[in-house]
Amino acid sequence: MIDRYLTPEMKVLWSEANKYRAWLKVELSAMQAQAQHGEVPQEAFEVLTRKSAADPLDDAFAEKVAEIEAVTRHDIVAFTRALTERYGEEARFIHHGLTSTDVVDTAQNLLLDEALTIIISDVQALRDVCRTQAAAHKHTPTVGRTHGIHAEPMTFGLKFLNWMATLGRDLERLEAARQRIRVVMLSGSVGTYAHVSPRIEEEVAASWGWQAAPVTNQTLARDRHAEVLSALAILGSTLEKIAVEIRHLQRSEVREAMEPFGKGQTGSSSMPHKKNPILTENVTGFARLLRGFLVTGLENVALWHERDISHSSAERVILPDATAGASYATRRLTGVLRDLVVFPDRMLRNLNDLGGLVFSQRVLHALIDDKGMMREAAYGIVQRNALKSWETGEGLRDLLKADPENPLTDSELDAAFDLQWYLRHVDDIYARFGM
Repeated sequence: MIDRYLTPEMKVLWSEANKYRAWLKVELSAMQAQAQHGEVPQEAFEVLTRKSAADPLDDAFAEKVAEIEAVTRHDIVAFTRALTERYGEEARFIHHGLTSTDVVDTAQNLLLDEALTIIISDVQALRDVCRTQAAAHKHTPTVGRTHGIHAEPMTFGLKFLNWMATLGRDLERLEAARQRIRVVMLSGSVGTYAHVSPRIEEEVAASWGWQAAPVTNQTLARDRHAEVLSALAILGSTLEKIAVEIRHLQRSEVREAMEPFGKGQTGSSSMPHKKNPILTENVTGFARLLRGFLVTGLENVALWHERDISHSSAERVILPDATAGASYATRRLTGVLRDLVVFPDRMLRNLNDLGGLVFSQRVLHALIDDKGMMREAAYGIVQRNALKSWETGEGLRDLLKADPENPLTDSELDAAFDLQWYLRHVDDIYARFGM
C-alpha cells in the first residue's frame, strides 16, 4: 500500500523488519519446544532469546537480508544467514527440521491476526459512531427512497441503525476469519513431520493459544486466506453502501447531509463554490479494491500438488494492501459519520416536496379498511389522483378531496396524511438494539 493510504499501525505491521520479527518469533518458539525435548541445545535457545531481546531485528537487518537474498534468491536462506551474522553461532540451531513455508505461513498468520485485530477495533469504532448518530436522529423525519424515488416517511436515525446492524455482522465475519487463520504449521517439507515431531507444532500452538493445523502439505490451505479476504471484501461493500448513501444525500438537488468541509479546504481548482464528497468517493474506490483482492485470493486456493509459489507473489501484495486498505477506509468513513453535517429542515422540505404523494399507501388502506372498498377500486382512485399530482404539481390531498369517487371525509384525510403515524413504531425498532 502506498504511504498515502497507510495508517501508522499498518505501516509498522507490514514493514520488512516486522515481517522478520514474526519469522524469528516462529523460529524461536519452535526452538524452545525442541530444546525442551533435547532436540537442540537449551543454552543456544536461551542465548538467542537474550540477544534478540537486547538487539531486536530492525531496518538494518532487513537491508542485510535483502543484500544476501540478491545472491541466494531465497528469502529464508538469506534470513537465517543474516541471523547468524547478527547473533552468532547459536543461530545454527534455528530452522531445525523446518521448511521455509512452515515459518513464512505461520508468521504470516501472526501478522494477519494482528491486522484483523486492528480492523476489528476500527469497525467497532465505526459501529459506535453509527449508534451515536442513530440515537441523535431517532426522531428526525426524512423521506425514504426506493429506486431513488420518494417512497414513504422514515427517520434519519433508521439509516444509521441499519448500518450499525450490518457492521455487527461484519464483526462476526471478521472474528470468524481471524479464528480461522490462528493456526500453526510446523510439519516439514510436504506435511509429513519427517524431520520435526508433531508435538513441536502442538506445543507452539498451545503456547500462543492457537490451534495446530490438523493436516497440511507444504503450505497452509489457502481457503483460510480466502475467507479473510472475503470478510474484508464484504466489509468493503458495507463501507461502500454507507458511502454511496452519503454521496447521494450531498447532491445539490438533495442536500440533506454532507461530509465535513474543513477550514481552508477547497473543492475545485476552477470552481470556488464546490464542496465535493471526496472522502466517501475515496471509500468507494477502496471497496472496489477489496473485492478485487478477493478474486485473487480465490485464485490462490488451487496450487500444484503439495505446493507451488504462484500464490506467493500475489499474497505479498494483496494481504498487506487488503488489510491496510480496510483499516484506512473504515477510519475515513468513521470520521465522515462522526462529523457529518445534517440538514433536518431540508429533509422535511424534501419529504413534503411532492405534495403528499408519500402518504398514498395510508390513503389506500383507509379506503380499504375504513370504507370497505375492494383493493382494485381503491388503488385506482389513489393512483389516478397521484399521477395527476405528479403531472400538475397539485397536492394529493386536495385532489382526493375534490374527487367525487373518494368517500374519505376531511378528518379522515387528515389522519391519512399524518406524518407521525408512519413513525409510531420507531421506538419499537430501537428497543431491539437496547436503545
